[in-house]
Amino acid sequence: MGKLTVRALRAVLVVVLTGTVFVQASMVWALATDPEQGPLPLIPLRLVTILGMVTVQVALVCVWRLVTMVRRGTVFSHAAFRYVDTVIGAITAASLVWFTVTALNAPGQREDPGVTVIMGGVGVAILGVALLVLVMRTLLAQAVARDVEASRMQAELDEVI
Repeated sequence: MGKLTVRALRAVLVVVLTGTVFVQASMVWALATDPEQGPLPLIPLRLVTILGMVTVQVALVCVWRLVTMVRRGTVFSHAAFRYVDTVIGAITAASLVWFTVTALNAPGQREDPGVTVIMGGVGVAILGVALLVLVMRTLLAQAVARDVEASRMQAELDEVI
């Protein structure tokens, strides 16, 4: 991974992290100052939004750590699995948060149930991203196993020579 790519990815991560912190702060402020109004249950939606932003922040921090490992050339190690597993967990938690938002929003969509169906589809798509990362974790495991095997074979060859 080149320096420009790493810098661009880190810039995106910082922007998204800043945005999630802003949304969290706005939700906390709204919880503290705004009375509940309207047909939707605002307090639960605000709390779920805060939790959703936490899942995004956890994933961002783990991606940052993985990018650091890529830059150092240490990503093909067992230490990377901790971060990848955490990303999978964060994405799965985000899908559960989204399904909660869908359930909270559903009673207000009785006249247009298509919105609820679409929101459910988005939740399934988020779960699909978690499964995609799980597939990439399997590829990482294969790469780490091959790297370990190559190191072992190199050590054996060094002994022979």
